[in-house]
Amino acid sequence: RRVKRLEDTGVIDRYVALVKPEAVGLGLTAYLNVRLEKHTESHKRNPMDVFRASVQTWPEVVECASLTGEMDYLLRVVVADMAAYARFIMDTLLKHPSVEDCKTSFVLDHVKATTALPV
Repeated sequence: RRVKRLEDTGVIDRYVALVKPEAVGLGLTAYLNVRLEKHTESHKRNPMDVFRASVQTWPEVVECASLTGEMDYLLRVVVADMAAYARFIMDTLLKHPSVEDCKTSFVLDHVKATTALPV
């Protein structure tokens, strides 16, 4: 009953299976800081709206957060290898009309990875 109540009230959002990326051929994880072009009157849509919609269609992006500070978004990208990363950057991300710049950090080692919340 307790779990059912948590589901009904929206505290439990969904159930998922956690798959090891390496076990399915996804051996490279990168975090990308993305800066978008600034909004101008000549745009019919806000660059952030266009970017947010596009991110939803990119399977390589497993997480996207809007940030304060110098960069606008932080993407967590999971791909097979450096060649797949290069294809994503060159053919998808940098060709997006809203993207002005990006900076990448590659994951060397996963020190802690949890889905548990500190409640």
